Amino acid sequence: MARRPRVALTLQLKWPYKRHAAVFAGTQQYAQEQGWESIIDEYAADNLPARRSKDIPYDGIIARANRKLAQRSALSGVPLVNTWFTSPVWNQMPGVFADFCASGNLRAEHLLARGLRRFAAMAREDRGAKVEVEAFRSVVQAAGFPCATVKLPLDPMRTHAVQKRSEQRIDAWMSQWELPIGVFVYGDDVGRMVTQVCLRRGLRVPQDVAIVAGANEETICEHPRPSITSVEFGHERIGYEAAKMLDQLMRQRGTSARKRSSTKPRHIFVPPQGLVVRESTDFFAVEDDLVAKALAFIAANSHKRIGQDDVARAVAMETRTLQRRFRKVLDRPIATEIRRVRIERAKRELTQTKRTMAEIAYDVGFGESMRMYEVFRRELGVTPSEYRRQRQVENQA
Repeated sequence: MARRPRVALTLQLKWPYKRHAAVFAGTQQYAQEQGWESIIDEYAADNLPARRSKDIPYDGIIARANRKLAQRSALSGVPLVNTWFTSPVWNQMPGVFADFCASGNLRAEHLLARGLRRFAAMAREDRGAKVEVEAFRSVVQAAGFPCATVKLPLDPMRTHAVQKRSEQRIDAWMSQWELPIGVFVYGDDVGRMVTQVCLRRGLRVPQDVAIVAGANEETICEHPRPSITSVEFGHERIGYEAAKMLDQLMRQRGTSARKRSSTKPRHIFVPPQGLVVRESTDFFAVEDDLVAKALAFIAANSHKRIGQDDVARAVAMETRTLQRRFRKVLDRPIATEIRRVRIERAKRELTQTKRTMAEIAYDVGFGESMRMYEVFRRELGVTPSEYRRQRQVENQA
């Protein structure tokens, strides 16, 4: 009987974040399917030999990999898959990461859909946060709106003094804002800090400041109120895909070192599962109350076969009158808004599921796949199938 593969997990599990624990859970799902022997070893770099040796404890490693681990695994010939996008050597080894560009786009599209026209974003000294903020800024600026940015330290609450300086920087950032404004904050804990500063300054959340923050750490996002809208990255899938990649590398281990070294490391970017909408963005930033109610009706019912007359009836207004108010407030007709929301729903389904075109078209409100095909070609310049291929998990750097 062949020996079970021994796989080390170096994922900093002492930190109770999804990007650690949920990635680990995903690796274990795959490990159980394959019959691996999993070993949690936060010091795998030290347990690998510092020079060439036959005494190697592992067949493969999944890790938030630092420089030392990358060097030791290469020297030992042990396949390594990295899940830490901020690693200083992330581009020197295979890896599976969250698609921060897709999540930045998702956050911006959500706030734009709320009718907001002013935006702000908080970055930090972290590669993923930088990519996400840049994607966010690109979307809102492409829509023709400004975005005020600020950068905080990697750990803005490391000490009391650092936290006070971080709060002062947030205060200065807020002084640039014109209300109402949509704000993207990179972390759940910092999202809470921004929310508290807003309330201290007498700003209402979400009526004055709509906030989308973090990676859906539920306890922090849901309490205290107002609860905070966040992105669910689906880190379990990142862990599963990392284990799957490692399995392929372990099976290819007989390949010559020269061939391995000449091959560019493969990178997979896993798109987010979706946005978890909570109180911090439960608001439509338009001065016309009836248009705001109409937008809320469209957001809740666009997956149904609704048209402009249905929207007008929902707000007890004559269709022609509501149409004029839409054009005045939003500079677009009712039908365009319904179509825009349906497109966003379809984009999420195409990216995050393997459902058929017919199923997606029906469930998001297009009715038939040909209708969805026509809208995508006209509005986005690609077919739904092409959009899916561009955004699905197998996108590689």
